[in-house]
Amino acid sequence: MKTRILLCIFFFSKFLYAQEDATKQNVSKNDSLKNFIIEETVVTGTRTTKKIIDVPYSVQRVDERDFKFEKKTSVSDVLSVVPGLFLQDRYGNHDVRISMRGFGSRSNSGIRGVRILLDGIPESEPDGQTRIEAIDFHSLGSIEVVKGNSSSLYTNAPGGVINFLNDVRFDNSSIVLYNEVGSYNAKRKGMKAAFRSDNYRFLTSYSTYSSTGYREHSNDDWRIFNSVLEINPRDFTKFFVYSYYVAGAIKLPGSLTRSQLDGDPVQGNTRDVGRDAKRVTKKGRIGLRFNTFFGEEKNNELDITAYGTIKYFERTARTYRILNRYGVGSAARYIHKSELFGHANEFSIGNDFFYQTGPIEEYGNIGGIRTDELKGVTNEDIGNIGWYLQNTFTIVKEKLDVMLTGRFDNVSFKAENQFQVKKSTRDFQAFTPKLALNYKWTPMIAAYASYGLGFDTPAANELDNYPTSSLPVQLHNPDLQPQKSKNIEVGLKGNIFLRQNLFFKTNSFEVTMFNTIINDEIVPFEDAGAVFFRNAATTNRTGIELGLNTEIIKGLQWKSAYTYSHFSYDRYIARFIDDTGATSEKSFAKNVVPSVPKHNLTLSLSYEQNITEAVTGFVKGNYLGISGMFTDDENSEYAKAYQLFNTTLGCEARFGKFNVLLSGGMNNVFDENYVAFININSTAKEFYEAGMPRNFFGGITLGYQL
Repeated sequence: MKTRILLCIFFFSKFLYAQEDATKQNVSKNDSLKNFIIEETVVTGTRTTKKIIDVPYSVQRVDERDFKFEKKTSVSDVLSVVPGLFLQDRYGNHDVRISMRGFGSRSNSGIRGVRILLDGIPESEPDGQTRIEAIDFHSLGSIEVVKGNSSSLYTNAPGGVINFLNDVRFDNSSIVLYNEVGSYNAKRKGMKAAFRSDNYRFLTSYSTYSSTGYREHSNDDWRIFNSVLEINPRDFTKFFVYSYYVAGAIKLPGSLTRSQLDGDPVQGNTRDVGRDAKRVTKKGRIGLRFNTFFGEEKNNELDITAYGTIKYFERTARTYRILNRYGVGSAARYIHKSELFGHANEFSIGNDFFYQTGPIEEYGNIGGIRTDELKGVTNEDIGNIGWYLQNTFTIVKEKLDVMLTGRFDNVSFKAENQFQVKKSTRDFQAFTPKLALNYKWTPMIAAYASYGLGFDTPAANELDNYPTSSLPVQLHNPDLQPQKSKNIEVGLKGNIFLRQNLFFKTNSFEVTMFNTIINDEIVPFEDAGAVFFRNAATTNRTGIELGLNTEIIKGLQWKSAYTYSHFSYDRYIARFIDDTGATSEKSFAKNVVPSVPKHNLTLSLSYEQNITEAVTGFVKGNYLGISGMFTDDENSEYAKAYQLFNTTLGCEARFGKFNVLLSGGMNNVFDENYVAFININSTAKEFYEAGMPRNFFGGITLGYQL
């Protein structure tokens, strides 16, 4: 099968090459690059600024114009058509599961295996766990998605990297007010202000959001403040100040059994409702960044970032937990561009540091009310320090590049229980190299291949010790090991702009095949409602990602993304311990990895038309098709396949300095009853959380250019 796919890629690229040659005969030689190449840049993929066509990875950038009419409540609203990306919304934008090539699918709370950045600064904690409540989608200018193993450049990023970038590339000063409403009493109000002069840019935003939720006991209430200040003291030098503060709370309805889901999919789990399961969050961050180019040819770049974080969480389950976390971090990189043996060469070295500390207090919980009984206090420290080297050497000018990267990481955990007078430490270290080749068959078509090692440590909450697995009981599970992977990837991508054509003027495509072998994959399991983690022996993941975006005719855009995933356990012996202490073992070898669809298809067709010189209309239809998924490692139950249809309408009018944008739409048009989130490996068989029924949204945005 792989041979046939490679042959298809070869002949497809040859066809495009022939089409380019035929078209070039109709344009002048001086205009060829201007007419054909779509200039795009990406920072996260290689931690340098490169055109996507020159990056030997699968990379995609989503711009604000791609989602300006959308709902913008969840990350799935802004990243709907990206090959290889599978999003499961649990409660709006909270506890969303972002999975790339299966990495991230193990997490039932937060994002794992995928590095999340905001303006290049980690939203991911030192142990790799992430929640994204602080990201204001109304303030974004673009989103960069790097798919595939990025462990040679970032900590705990075997699945990839997503960088959310605030919009500081605006041309004019402006003030924007927006007001949105939707089903289930959803309300959002906010403002965004942007100011610029010759030497600075300043962006700030504030928004509030509330909803009663579509399930019982799923209220949602949030406030986000965000700002970016860019100062340009002189040419080729910039200084940035980043800050945000987010506060809010969400009620958690819990997962359901199959019979409960079939009876009433929007009911809450009685246990979670009785406990008043909820999460209260307050967190803030401030970051400083200095960037400069120097040297006679400006071929040297220095980038230094420092940041501090404060986080406060309240969580209720069997107990009432309060977590205070204080963190400091930094990142530095140096890039030097030169010639080596007469060929272009780019060398870079970088360092990342992130340290987080704070107490975890545990109280009694009676119906969601914190009691005065203090059950325990644990001081927790998590640290990460990593160094990376990268070198890109041009073997054939404008044709063939080789990139070699390598990173050394040390991730450390320390816990001290003040009540039990117990201490525990775990340290994980690894070096993860990667070799990648990029061959440009034409200025607009590139083939690439890479091989590298991946490394992903357990998160702090994943290190909780299973009470009877290691005696005497310790604060950290001494048996849980990091998961390590070997990753191979080959692909073909291109961006084509045919200016003289009436149809299909702008086109982009990508074809990617990958295989990943994971040793000691970290997987969750339950015992009496508590979640613990263990290592599966060996997992084999093979997949194909296809993407095609094209402008069929002026204003009519087609976007499509398809992902095929065949993920299974090669070796996996799971040990079970019953209430009496008796042990038993069961083999899950050849079973399919849960919560990953074999087929994931997204189609989007949109049309934008100038009604008058001042008024533009917009209409869009979106289709999502997800095949069925297993719910646990045993493959005992199966969440059925589903198909969703969404529609969006919009209108934008400009009158002098004033701008008015109206948008609205309907999601889940045919009111499909589907499983939006799978709580994997639940011993109580509470696997299922229903997706949102048919729902509506609408909004108005008012803008004024200063």
